[in-house]
Amino acid sequence: MRWKRQCGLSDNAIVVREPFTNRWDTRASLMDSLEGKVVAVTGGAKRIGRSIALQLASEGARVAVHYGASGEAAAATAKACDGLAFQADLSDVANIRRLFDEIRRAYGQLDGLVNNAAVFRAVNPLEATEDDWDAMHDINLKATFFCCQQAAHLMLRTGGGRIVNISSLGGQRPWGKHVPYCTSKAGVIMLTRSLAKALAPAISVNSVAPGVIHFDGELPDEIARLVHNTPMQRHGTGDDIARTVAQLLSGPSFVTGQVLAVDGGLSLK
Repeated sequence: MRWKRQCGLSDNAIVVREPFTNRWDTRASLMDSLEGKVVAVTGGAKRIGRSIALQLASEGARVAVHYGASGEAAAATAKACDGLAFQADLSDVANIRRLFDEIRRAYGQLDGLVNNAAVFRAVNPLEATEDDWDAMHDINLKATFFCCQQAAHLMLRTGGGRIVNISSLGGQRPWGKHVPYCTSKAGVIMLTRSLAKALAPAISVNSVAPGVIHFDGELPDEIARLVHNTPMQRHGTGDDIARTVAQLLSGPSFVTGQVLAVDGGLSLK
């Protein structure tokens, strides 16, 4: 136990070997504060992604804002975060690799990733086309995996990090008008759990499953009915999701492989 005392550890300290590296380390929380940490947010230009980026920046994170086509909105979000905006078509794996290489060159490291980019649309399953299926699975599931992969390579260079995947209540409950979307988000949930095992203990991987989140304008009738059935009797906001994501990025690293429904209790119905 002499070497433990030389390292400033007690004889009872638990030490584990990090996977994929030759280093030994005590697995304390790597991100108990977001101050100075580099966090990438995919789909960070608008709506939930923008809320997440702004929340992380307010807690001291250095935010890399990804966008696909919303360049003007992304620039505004990045400016509000005092961060940088990065464009990439996430349906193409080569673009994903380029994206994370650009983030590495801009920031020198990556401590956290929030996979928020998604495609959501209703489609009759009897009329759905291959393009409908691919559009949602390419972004919602395939891109989420390869973003996790590329982020993990960067995180392991500096000892580890945190990943939060935005899934959906639709990944846990069947929605007849959204079959491709629901299956893609169910895949995100299993991906989260599988990667949590594969990347532990250096990287924690969790998911946030939003319920009814509304931004501007009047509630459509279908959404109003869902809100009526929500125990908390209101729709969620971008800030509800953003604050939860921030907690998973900066809270105990012992939490991994979990799916946290932020839905006002709707999943209890």
